[in-house]
Amino acid sequence: MSLYTLKPRFQALLRPAVRVVHGLGVTANQVTLGACAGSVVLGTGLALAADAGQVTWFLLLPVWFLLRMALNAIDGMLARDFGQRSTLGAYLNELADPVSDAALYLPFAYLPEGNVPLTMLVIFLANLAETAGVLGLTTASSRRNDGPLGKSDRALVFGVAGLLVGAGIAPGSWSSWSSWTSWTSWLSWLLSVVALLLLVTIANRVRRGVADDGISIRP
Repeated sequence: MSLYTLKPRFQALLRPAVRVVHGLGVTANQVTLGACAGSVVLGTGLALAADAGQVTWFLLLPVWFLLRMALNAIDGMLARDFGQRSTLGAYLNELADPVSDAALYLPFAYLPEGNVPLTMLVIFLANLAETAGVLGLTTASSRRNDGPLGKSDRALVFGVAGLLVGAGIAPGSWSSWSSWTSWTSWLSWLLSVVALLLLVTIANRVRRGVADDGISIRP
């Protein structure tokens, strides 16, 4: 189960906005690049804010994740509904998402009790999961978006984490922080669960991608 299954309903809500965007002459590739640039700018700003102890800025994360999801849906609808599909667009779409994800996850490593190794592991596994999804195009008829922790699901998780941090719910005891990482904070536990679910997601995408190609996997 993944939030990806709600995508058709989300797209239906955005259809009027897509018509407006198209009427303004905005292209799908411009939306893709804009969403990526916005993620990098916000991620950089949040990393600097976290390093300075100004965690209130993390309240922007859930807002941006929702907006980014809308922009990702809009660029796809522009491409499909208004004849803007292109090879360049396909490359941009698949390259922009890992860059955006990394930029938005990384600020959590800069928190006083952020866990650098776990954050980097999550970024690596998230990129690996998206690679497994893209490989579905080479072996099956479509990209694999299997859960349980697809891109939309991760946006929800990190959006809630940003909301908690921004609201002042510290990952742990800020005053007791004495090293570069902590393994006892709620953030470390959350990242650990995310990493485990990403491993399941990768396995599901590989397994189902192979099954769609008619090749059986040995137990």
